[in-house]
Amino acid sequence: MTDSQGVLALVIGRAGSKGLPGKNTLRVAGRPMIQYSIEHAIQAACVTRVIVSTDGDEIATAAKVMDVEVVRRPAELASDTASVGAAVRHAIEVLGATEPIIVVLYANVPMRPADLIDRAVDVLRETDADSVQSYTDVGKHHPYWMSSLDDDHRVTAFIENQIDRRQNLPKLLSLDGGVIAVRATCVRNAGDGNPHAFLGTDRRGIETPPGSVIDVDDEIDLAVAEAVLAQLTTGAVT
Repeated sequence: MTDSQGVLALVIGRAGSKGLPGKNTLRVAGRPMIQYSIEHAIQAACVTRVIVSTDGDEIATAAKVMDVEVVRRPAELASDTASVGAAVRHAIEVLGATEPIIVVLYANVPMRPADLIDRAVDVLRETDADSVQSYTDVGKHHPYWMSSLDDDHRVTAFIENQIDRRQNLPKLLSLDGGVIAVRATCVRNAGDGNPHAFLGTDRRGIETPPGSVIDVDDEIDLAVAEAVLAQLTTGAVT
């Protein structure tokens, strides 16, 4: 398969993190967290090239152990306000990438369904959409059950309703961070004003089972990832 027909998987990870410092290289079940995302990309049938974009030396080292290319991201694209689209655009421009499809994987997601990347790319190709992202059911953390409190502790429902049973909540999905599959042309043509512009206008989604994607942003997420992946590694969970 030539580059003009291929799929470039781009694993993105910053060195800085306020919620969980150095999270992308924290060890999970014996391995730096980023190596799981790299492995997921390598194992995907559709992926023809794997790249890591980072500003961090430890992340770069963990990537090179996996024999993948590393693009060093400049400081202005590695702050906590820098957009994902800008980081992706920088990487493909530096690489001179000709692959028409880019798969974006966050380095802090050590667990994804085995077929997730291939499913996203399949939907992107079949629908001719601009981008495909993965979503999961919000479950009991539904907007119908969300409220605000004022300074006097008064409760105001976010959405007024009479639903008191989870089973009666309308189905609603939330981004789970598992995968983004996007047309390279959308990334290149997006401006910097809207952080979501790189996703294009025709945006599609695929659903993942609850709990099948673990996005690590804090100590609790890390503990969950450690427990689940340790069990998977020992064969206790199938």
